[in-house]
Amino acid sequence: MTLPPEPARLITLLEQAGFSAYVVGGCVRDSLLGKVPQDWDLCSSATPEQARDILQAAGITVHETGLQHGTITAVFDRQPYEITSFRRDGAYTDHRRPDSVQFTQDLHEDLARRDFTVNAMAFHPQRGLIDPFGGQADLQARVIRCVGEPAQRFAEDALRILRALRFAATLGFAIEEKTAQAAHDLRSNLLHIAHERVQVELTKLLCGSHACEILLAQRDIIFTVLPELALLNGFDQHTPWHCYDVYEHSCVAVQHVPPEPALRWAALLHDTGKPACFFMRDGTGHAHGHPAVSAKITLQICERLKFSRKLTQQVHALVEHHELRLLEDDVAPVRLRRLLGKHGGDTLLQLLELNRADVCAQHPDKFYRLANYKPIKQAIEQLIAEQSCVTRAQLAVNGSDLMALGLQDKQLGQALDELLQQVIDGALPNEHGFLLAYIQQSRSG
Repeated sequence: MTLPPEPARLITLLEQAGFSAYVVGGCVRDSLLGKVPQDWDLCSSATPEQARDILQAAGITVHETGLQHGTITAVFDRQPYEITSFRRDGAYTDHRRPDSVQFTQDLHEDLARRDFTVNAMAFHPQRGLIDPFGGQADLQARVIRCVGEPAQRFAEDALRILRALRFAATLGFAIEEKTAQAAHDLRSNLLHIAHERVQVELTKLLCGSHACEILLAQRDIIFTVLPELALLNGFDQHTPWHCYDVYEHSCVAVQHVPPEPALRWAALLHDTGKPACFFMRDGTGHAHGHPAVSAKITLQICERLKFSRKLTQQVHALVEHHELRLLEDDVAPVRLRRLLGKHGGDTLLQLLELNRADVCAQHPDKFYRLANYKPIKQAIEQLIAEQSCVTRAQLAVNGSDLMALGLQDKQLGQALDELLQQVIDGALPNEHGFLLAYIQQSRSG
């Protein structure tokens, strides 16, 4: 491992003052995996107050972000570096954080309190890798294993259950047998965890390259925090369009959209309304109107899990309109222009991705529609690049132009909508003179 200059300088400053310091946790794990760490965290034998004073004396900005748990944050060029004192944790009574901590001079004690072996490694530029719990071997074996007794680790902090699933989904690792069993046994403790924290872990899990595998393999845990999905499990759709039950279909769809939070959540939730809408007719299952019901359920989930307003709006819109059927053979340019005006370019492209994923999660007999994906995407991107007129704001005339012709109040909006429709349909060019002439002719007629 080669440390960037900033964490290396922090280690040097702390050690020159008589304390030991190491980089620790995820940055060590990612470096050993050949990845570039997003964050560099440190641990030190210095107390948080001692570390703060040492770094401030060196002219480094320090924020007291968690003194009660031994953490400060040093800032270089707007990049934060967390430094946590070696510590032992006291009892956990809220299933999330220790009631108290004791600072220690022993690095091994600090590593022993961490969640998984792959996160319980430290590194020093001169002393090398410190790995008392076999984290490097588990990285090579591609295994997520708790440090020490799994039941104790999960009883201390139930969020670690979702973290185990998240790491398995993002790294493509298996969850070690005892760790998996303890996660299953203690999954109800997740109900004590703040919804915001659950949402963060679920979002990271969903954006993992192996999300589908984990969603399918760990259903009991997923249904604990997303009980709405339990109704989809085993729900036979009774249609030649589908070869999976509704939950399996949703999980496969997740794997076929880009790893963006809005798309992954929309793929998971897009059919949550099917059970409520389902009926049989002539031996075939139907779920007419399920997008609206799914959108309502989605909104409830977003609100419960404290999604941001922007993410809530994105996911809700994608679920509500996921049945646009953009991959049908008869998608006309006029329809694309109308949809572009209604949804906007970014959302329409996301809806196309969701349509594609929906097809990928259906019966293979329906895959022929995937051939339309590239042409439709190119057509939408071309309309966006051309800045095709699809909204009132893009018309070559505005309200003032029409007021000059004597139009007032509701007449203005009606005239603008009519002009926009004519332009979208290709009946009129979006040119000032043509549009005004059309309105004058309409009024005189």
